[in-house]
Amino acid sequence: MPEFNLFSSEKDKWKLESVDSRLAKISPINRHEFLLFKELLYKRVGIHLTPTKKTLLETRLVNRLAQLGFSTFFDYYQYILGEQGKKESQILIDLLTTNETFFFREPAHFNYLQEKIIPHYNHSPLRVWSAACSSGEETYSLAMLLDDFHVGAKWELIGSDISQRVLKKAQAGHYQMLRHEGIPLSYLKKYCLRGTGTQNGTLLITKPLRDRVHFCQVNLNAQLTTMGMFDIVFLRNVLIYFNKEKKADIVKRVSEQLNPGGYLFISHTENLQGIDVNLRMVRPSIFRKSA
Repeated sequence: MPEFNLFSSEKDKWKLESVDSRLAKISPINRHEFLLFKELLYKRVGIHLTPTKKTLLETRLVNRLAQLGFSTFFDYYQYILGEQGKKESQILIDLLTTNETFFFREPAHFNYLQEKIIPHYNHSPLRVWSAACSSGEETYSLAMLLDDFHVGAKWELIGSDISQRVLKKAQAGHYQMLRHEGIPLSYLKKYCLRGTGTQNGTLLITKPLRDRVHFCQVNLNAQLTTMGMFDIVFLRNVLIYFNKEKKADIVKRVSEQLNPGGYLFISHTENLQGIDVNLRMVRPSIFRKSA
């Protein structure tokens, strides 16, 4: 049975035209509507939208409004506050969170982990958290490194994100081959399978490695104590979404889940300036909790 069919009827054409006509009827988002969504997102997930994000918000949501048949962003806002609110809030978050990532991003972090941190733990159990894992490339990069260098010791790796959409992709471990560039050739051979036939142009993380990783949905703006304690936390490329106050709150609460002597990694484009927390910088973007 073919996976796709040709457009073959006036009915199919009408469906396309109806979506286009709905888009045409949607009023541009106004300042009041933008402020409503700004407040909603801040309260629920801590994301801070600056006025410069108004166009981004409109672009990301307009197709959803068309799908639901709304003509204004206020109508959609009220819908989120209604009976469908919980489910639709998750769709809203999925649409607005940017999830650009790739394997072994910021390689200096993985080099430091391999050379300085993993040997320090020797044969001791190691617990690691990829705290904004997106579609899983960072988490699987960590898994490859741990499997290769933390030999003979137990390790546990958790990847979390606010978006259910990207978590499903992370759990599948199935990516476009174009995403493989950061993976060392030896790891590509050891931990990845090349797609063939209908899966040509894709790669799949091997099942033994996928089985070593646990993914779960976590709102960094909510309670984190249920996550337990960790030796290493990667909190990269997520602090940019929060204002100074919320950023400090999240860093403090994440650091509370670090064991004494544990390490926190943030992106090279981020900093902890002005945040009073029990962490000392061992090098830019890498911090260690006092023992």
